[in-house]
Amino acid sequence: MEKFYVYILQSVISDKYYIGQTKNLERRLLYHNSGYSISTKSGIPWELVYKEVYQNRTEAMKREKQLKSYKNKSYIEKIIQNR
Repeated sequence: MEKFYVYILQSVISDKYYIGQTKNLERRLLYHNSGYSISTKSGIPWELVYKEVYQNRTEAMKREKQLKSYKNKSYIEKIIQNR
């Protein structure tokens, strides 16, 4: 059974966060750090600071949307600290 991940990356240079979802976390991190993604290119290098596991893509996408809706850096930092 496939697993899906919701993840939070943190830019080492800009201290910004990026939230996404994927079924292959290692490959996605490499993708973000390779410069192929326009939305994360300026923050390279990125490091994984948080992840959640889901049994299907629908649930992972719902959670990703929820996290992105907060738009509050301090709320995201609380989630990371409380893992």
